[in-house]
Amino acid sequence: MSWWLLGSAAATVWIAINAVIIVMQRRPAASTIAWLLALVFLPVLGLLLYRFIGPLKLERKKRKRTSAKRIVDEGARGLAALDATGAHHQLAMVPIRLGGAPPLRAETVDFYFDGASAYEAILAAVAAARDHVHLEYYIWEPDTIGTKLRDLLIERARDGVKVRVLVDGTGSHHLSRKFLRPLREAGATVAWFNPVRLFTLRRKRADFRSHRKIVVVDGRTGFTGGMNITDLHSAALSKAYWRDTHVKLTGVAVWPIQRVFFEDWYYAAGELIAISDKTVPPPQLEGEHLVQIVASGPDASTFDLHKVFFTAISQATERVWLTTPYFVPDDALLTALITAALRGVDVRVIVPAKGDSKLVDLAARSYFPELLEARVRVFEYTPRFVHAKTMVVDRDVTIAGTCNFDNRSFRLDFELAALVFGAPANTTLADQFTLDATDCRELSAADLTRLPFHVRLGQSSARLLSPLL
Repeated sequence: MSWWLLGSAAATVWIAINAVIIVMQRRPAASTIAWLLALVFLPVLGLLLYRFIGPLKLERKKRKRTSAKRIVDEGARGLAALDATGAHHQLAMVPIRLGGAPPLRAETVDFYFDGASAYEAILAAVAAARDHVHLEYYIWEPDTIGTKLRDLLIERARDGVKVRVLVDGTGSHHLSRKFLRPLREAGATVAWFNPVRLFTLRRKRADFRSHRKIVVVDGRTGFTGGMNITDLHSAALSKAYWRDTHVKLTGVAVWPIQRVFFEDWYYAAGELIAISDKTVPPPQLEGEHLVQIVASGPDASTFDLHKVFFTAISQATERVWLTTPYFVPDDALLTALITAALRGVDVRVIVPAKGDSKLVDLAARSYFPELLEARVRVFEYTPRFVHAKTMVVDRDVTIAGTCNFDNRSFRLDFELAALVFGAPANTTLADQFTLDATDCRELSAADLTRLPFHVRLGQSSARLLSPLL
């Protein structure tokens, strides 16, 4: 047998093995067929692409989830309080039965709609830290706010506060060793989430990123939302500033955010942070708000946030007001929005008139005809880029966090969101949605029919890449 025949046989076996792996991952049929065709017709390039962006799951070491008795007790009290309102018990049960946290009481829930106020609150909380400060960010830029926060962390570390900083290996690639050296020299610990290195590409996807934005101070104060550490979020620091939303929680509702950080830190740094009265402190006051922290990522196949959004939209009876910078829904979420509108629910969507990705903009607009036909109202935010990730459901459910309305956030990135029950938070974000809508241009079906053919072709073509966007 010639070397050519041996090589062909080996290649065939290799392709067959990878084809079986792809089939066994139980992807959507179209995605599976696309990968199989790539392997058959472009065996070398297809295999390289699959190794780079193909695997659906990130295998990572996980700490054993240890729940102190008071966490269990507080979760039971939170569910009981939710049951007393007679609403949304089923929604709360979705993440619980997927292994997530129950609703917990928050002493305060504060929203920030601009970078200046959000950063002021974060800096104040860090300055008041007595035991520890935990930070996890997708993007941390070495600019004005990035340097200011770093310098404050250096001060706190020198005062004996335990500072742990976790940054994404891709999103924070501008951070240099020189920038981080003073932080490490002060006693802080810095770790990188899933850094991209050539020798690791064979065993994990390079595009599995931590898109989370987390600050936890002394286990009692927590922040999350859409804002990274960058001047782009502040009107005082950048002329091209973004409109965004961030949330601050105090009380036992911060515990699940702390737990998420623990697990990400264990994966990235290998340090097992102990649950104690300092890291998960006992309640001080009776919280007035019910908050359920929902996390998801490609290390699990449950896609918790996708199911929470789907359930919230499907259960809505009055309104669903969604703000997102990246609108690339899958069939399930698109159907949920459309059927909600057909049921008479007031469904509105705000997206940026011009985003930071031309490809995503094109893909997003390919869904607009279906939405408008179902009487979903679609608004383009015109003053600047809107980066907020929020959803207002009826009069007593609110979602705010790091999760975009796209496949990347729901299936490929590590995300975090706060599901807030009650009228106060709902009213606050509904008022902001109404205010943002005044700076929007509402689209009509006529607007779409006037688009040139090449634009509509570009939108439809971009939609083919939706599973990766």
